[in-house]
Amino acid sequence: MAAPDGSGPINDSPAMHKATMRPYTIDGVTYTPTMVSVGDTFSGISSWYGKDFHGKKTSNGEVYNMYDMTAAHKTLPMNTMLKVTNLKNNKSIIVRVNDRGPFVGTRIIDLSYTAATRIDLVANGTGPVGIEVLGFAGVVAPAGAPKESVVETDYFIQIGAFRSKDGATRFAQSNMNVNNRYNAVVKEGTFENKPMYRVWLKGFGSEAEASDFIAKGPFKGSFIVRE
Repeated sequence: MAAPDGSGPINDSPAMHKATMRPYTIDGVTYTPTMVSVGDTFSGISSWYGKDFHGKKTSNGEVYNMYDMTAAHKTLPMNTMLKVTNLKNNKSIIVRVNDRGPFVGTRIIDLSYTAATRIDLVANGTGPVGIEVLGFAGVVAPAGAPKESVVETDYFIQIGAFRSKDGATRFAQSNMNVNNRYNAVVKEGTFENKPMYRVWLKGFGSEAEASDFIAKGPFKGSFIVRE
């Protein structure tokens, strides 16, 4: 089984979310973090950062690991899950935002060393990329927030991804009736021009309910998707 990308310890505390959504100023330029929606797309120049920052604190209080599938962005909310595609070769990866930057020229995203390696971006240092918002990992619903309608919505949580359909099916079957409410389904698609079978949990009545499940749930690295 391949776990959802962007792995590594996730800082998902309410205090972190509040702090990292405040405007901040770097070299006289003020940046204002902005909420986004699943399906939003962007394009621009990507760079990457590696050993000079390895082991140092990121903007959300985590420790930067150049071998994790993470990224820095100036304004996207922390823990946003992104699909990043190298527009020169169409290779794609999934990363989690856990840092701020890059603050150089017009670059829009800074990838970890491993993330950049997987889409052949390391050698040139920078390159044109397309970015798509896939979901949000570790999002915490406000304490005591009322649950919205119990009617099933189009919010799902991705709990796994497989190259093998049989593996995905077995994993889905082992996660039926989670918490006596949520059931797993297999979604067939492609990634890097190869079959990919994603396992999603369904049955959430709202985005807040799905976020609350992630915060308390047993699936490390899971994130919200909307169909």
